[in-house]
Amino acid sequence: MVKFFNYKNITIRYQSAGKGKVVVLLHGFLENGSMWNAVTTELSKRNRVICIDLLGHGGSENLGYIHTMETQAQMVLAVLQHLKLRKYILIGHSMGGYIALAFAELFPNRVKGLCLMNSTTLADTKTKKINRDRAIEAVKQNHKTFVRIAIPNLFSEDNREIFNKEIKHITNEALEISPQSIVASLEGMKIRKDQTNLFKGLLKPSMLILGKKDPVLAFNEHSNPHKDTAVKIVTLPDGHMSHIENKKELISTLAAFVTLC
Repeated sequence: MVKFFNYKNITIRYQSAGKGKVVVLLHGFLENGSMWNAVTTELSKRNRVICIDLLGHGGSENLGYIHTMETQAQMVLAVLQHLKLRKYILIGHSMGGYIALAFAELFPNRVKGLCLMNSTTLADTKTKKINRDRAIEAVKQNHKTFVRIAIPNLFSEDNREIFNKEIKHITNEALEISPQSIVASLEGMKIRKDQTNLFKGLLKPSMLILGKKDPVLAFNEHSNPHKDTAVKIVTLPDGHMSHIENKKELISTLAAFVTLC
């Protein structure tokens, strides 16, 4: 069921489905809560699933020039407090994973488990920050062109034709995001901190899901920091959009993780 919440005089859209253990799903950059529809259908059979449109995305409004991961986490907490929920499992895709990490740092006692999906604990490198700045300039010049180029590049090269229909759908939704909202997220991701030690030291179930052919996150670079730790690393065969490219495997993996928590 789609609902709306007033947060600092802006509208936040979220969905709630099912009953039981609480699972909070946080989408990625240029996405919205609908990316989780197939996951929600399965997980809500035995759990209460909350999907929140992050600041400036989907049906949630923009809050300012920059949306830091901490700013997003505070908004997420406000929604969950509004629902009178105290403890939950967090699953974050890409930028949603960065926000989940910020949430775990700010509000550790509320987290029962943390899963990063096609995401990383590492901060942006110097080169990545330069690329973020270039992206910001590109958005300011023509955000529609930026979106049309960005979305296909999230899929593994082999899958761009196979999932052409899905790419068009995601692109059309992303074109509804305002240029300022896109910039606010890029600025926030650029300055996020390294959370590797936090994730390694999380005394709760923790999982990292990575795509072997992810064009955004090089597999070895982002999996190596967590080898020989308590973090469970799951490897899927394709790109950054595991909820589309490896849907069945992802859903079974997430269902098992939620059960473990």
